Amino acid sequence: MKTAIFGGTFNPVHIGHLLIAEEVLTQTDCDNVLFIPANIPPHKPVEDPGAAFRLSMLEKSISGNPRFRLSDCEILRAGISYTIDTIRYLVDIGMVEPKPSLLIGDDLVEGFGSWKEPRAIVEESSLIVVHRRYARKVPVSFPHRYIDNVIFPVSSTIVREKIAGSGAWHYLVPEAARKIIEEHRLYGFK
Repeated sequence: MKTAIFGGTFNPVHIGHLLIAEEVLTQTDCDNVLFIPANIPPHKPVEDPGAAFRLSMLEKSISGNPRFRLSDCEILRAGISYTIDTIRYLVDIGMVEPKPSLLIGDDLVEGFGSWKEPRAIVEESSLIVVHRRYARKVPVSFPHRYIDNVIFPVSSTIVREKIAGSGAWHYLVPEAARKIIEEHRLYGFK
């Protein structure tokens, strides 16, 4: 089985995340996508309802797709979530094959060199770059495959802002995530 690792805060998970995962499955030889919510991302602060809520929203949102899997390894490991540590852990325990695919958004390409052990990430995974911000392919200085996915103009930040401002957000997240947000009054839901 070939796995595509999809890490992120998923704060909250939204339909753009799921669309990217589906695009990867249809455009590559990957058999499944393994979603991994970060505990504490190293490059941005996370103000959220907590890792347990993010994990629950993601788990319930992907449960209907047998090709979507979930790992809570970064949350259980605690501390800052580094991609290279996660890749090595998943390979060591046999959850993914050696040299799994790793999804990276084109919005993160420019800063990739500042990640922990970027050369090791390139050597120990096969990078798949997905469009998140740019319609054109951005220059990438490391070995990769670019997929031709649709850019869906939604982000977790936009979703949180719309929830807090009583805007239109209900159809930007999967129904399972919406129910958790409403039930627990997350992100300033009124």
